[in-house]
Amino acid sequence: MADGAFGLTKELERETAGVWAKVKDHVTPLEWPAQARLISEINRLKRERDAVILAHNYMTPEIFHGVGDYVGDSLGLAKEAARSDAKVIVQAGVHFMAETSKILSPEKTVLIPDLRAGCSLASSITGADVRLIKQRYPGLPVVTYVNTTADVKAETDICCTSANAVQVVEWAAKEWGVDRVILIPDEYLARNVAAQTTVGIIAWKGRCEVHERFTVDDIAEMRAAYPGAEILAHPECPEDVLAAADFAGSTAAMTDYVETRRPKQVVLITECSMASNVAGDVPGVQFIGPCNLCPHMKRITLENIRDCLLHMQFEVTVPADMIERGRLAVQRMIDLPPPLVPARYDLVKARHHVDVELI
Repeated sequence: MADGAFGLTKELERETAGVWAKVKDHVTPLEWPAQARLISEINRLKRERDAVILAHNYMTPEIFHGVGDYVGDSLGLAKEAARSDAKVIVQAGVHFMAETSKILSPEKTVLIPDLRAGCSLASSITGADVRLIKQRYPGLPVVTYVNTTADVKAETDICCTSANAVQVVEWAAKEWGVDRVILIPDEYLARNVAAQTTVGIIAWKGRCEVHERFTVDDIAEMRAAYPGAEILAHPECPEDVLAAADFAGSTAAMTDYVETRRPKQVVLITECSMASNVAGDVPGVQFIGPCNLCPHMKRITLENIRDCLLHMQFEVTVPADMIERGRLAVQRMIDLPPPLVPARYDLVKARHHVDVELI
């Protein structure tokens, strides 16, 4: 009998109270009853299926806070899943993330709620493209962003994230004894890394369709409307956007900045849902747009997560030889000592740095 708030039973109200406290500023009371019931059903199915859900930073709050067992960036999620004893991994994110989970946990069943959840950046380059790049630049190490498909990782020497890209580039240059490194596929990440190092960067013209849309005008408008707000930008944005921001860093660095400094007002120049999710953990901080949604991330919903577990659909597989080669590239990165602090991109250093070589 529905005798609790929102027409929920007392039991379901108690079960989901902690989630509601984190999502109430982003979910309406009208939506909440249906979402609360789905959250409860999904968490029950997880126990029955011996499954964990990896919820990326860009998932909507009811997914991120309601059903995510591990939350964070793509590589962090895959690493946590590899440590888990669960037999099934559900990737609440996009397809390349599910492939990375499979690479690190080949013995586990990896599912994704919607096979159409792709990525403009990951689809900008193929393994065949990387083989041609290596023919053009023999002897140079290939550093590949984790936001890539398994066939690209299989052609890679070492992977990186936005949090450790500078560290990985400098390690690869030293390890290979060269002064230039191939860093693919994100052009803007490559340009922003180039501003932090003396290692030469050869880049590919891949872009994230969310981050490339942000402009300096967006930041100027935010400053005019909210003069006291602190503006944080992701390194997949253009260089001039990072230069205009107060702080530029990886998703982990932006989260750490907000949690440590607790600014009264903050603007995150990245995908919308990240601000909503961080807000749930830092009450008292006001998060302000602009907001660009990732259409691929938003294909993942509570409904198709439930169906994914209920019907054990849709499985993501990677060929064994591709797993072996891709795992070497990812493991090399994992084995590096982590950065002492999450990466910050100080673009003041860019004033004396030569441009990247764009393939």
